[in-house]
Amino acid sequence: MRRDIHQHPEVGLEEFRTSDIVASLLESWGYEVHRGMAKTGVVGTLRAGNSDKVLGLRADMDALPMQENSGKKWQSAVEGKFHGCGHDGHTTILLFAAEWLAKTKNFDGTLHVIFQPGEELLFGGKMMLDDGLFKKFPCDAIFALHNMPGLPEGSFHFRKGAMLSSSDTLQIDVKGTGGHGAIPEKAIDPVIVACQIVTALQTIVSRNITPFQPTVVTVGSIQSGSVANIINDTAILKLSVRTLDPDVRCIVLKRIHDIAVNLAEGFGAKAEVHHIHGSPVLMNNHEMTDFAVDVARGLFGEILINSDTSPVMASEDFAFMLEENPTGAYFFVGGGTGCSVHNPGYDFNDKIMKPAVTFWIKLTERFFKEYPVNLK
Repeated sequence: MRRDIHQHPEVGLEEFRTSDIVASLLESWGYEVHRGMAKTGVVGTLRAGNSDKVLGLRADMDALPMQENSGKKWQSAVEGKFHGCGHDGHTTILLFAAEWLAKTKNFDGTLHVIFQPGEELLFGGKMMLDDGLFKKFPCDAIFALHNMPGLPEGSFHFRKGAMLSSSDTLQIDVKGTGGHGAIPEKAIDPVIVACQIVTALQTIVSRNITPFQPTVVTVGSIQSGSVANIINDTAILKLSVRTLDPDVRCIVLKRIHDIAVNLAEGFGAKAEVHHIHGSPVLMNNHEMTDFAVDVARGLFGEILINSDTSPVMASEDFAFMLEENPTGAYFFVGGGTGCSVHNPGYDFNDKIMKPAVTFWIKLTERFFKEYPVNLK
């Protein structure tokens, strides 16, 4: 199943084949299936017993718009698309945990299995929320996992509080005055302004934010003109901003705006800052994290469990779900050696599926027996 999904990757909000497979299997196992949230999202609901407790487990389904070169027999059959982040594995793990739980029904309550599209876009989760995810399918708690190459195979890694960074994509449009490259005094060169802005933006991290708050401001693209002897009238900068604290995020975004606008004005140019999209800091609930750690300890040796893993400056739009429903947690499952995610040579490690499926099953069974678990 995992390798079949891998061979047929679908990028964000185009996961039609994948969602068909998910919906068909869930229906065959007795789940009530709801489709259409965020275009291709699928939610399966399974009820057992009489309890009013509700648990949500989430997996992402989308692939990346990049070419695979892993050389595996099951590598992507679609040009320019590939499961370079392991969402094929995440989907398969949750599917077969769902199958086991449907066959055994060793719990008392309602389980929602949430298959989310468009995670790589960093707004598929928000789209599901906008379509009423937690209004139609309220959850007492929610959980999600992600494979992580480079961490020991089959290990489990948890963290209370901020685990993954916020992510904001910005565009700065600089408007100058075009002219002949040989007569620069009659122009206002937006390239010069853009370069000054790039340099000034680096002072935000070094001079406006404490060294104890990880922050990243990256200018990934500068675009202006196409020939050597023409001063273009516009320049475009594209930025990626990451923080691990909501207040720091606000400060950084304001400083980017103020620096760009005021610096451009000093050169006689104009700058406009556009917020393309953003996702919040992923914040894990302390009690739910402790609960998940305890579940892992009941299944695996202590050497495979890290209850205080380091935060990562990558981002995840499960953060939107935790922002709306803070009672939940996100964690990593170690993928062992091999290429990192988002690398053209990456492939999901199938060996970690069995422990991950087992973890979902045990977490579900224990949640319905033990919730609430000393929530503050």
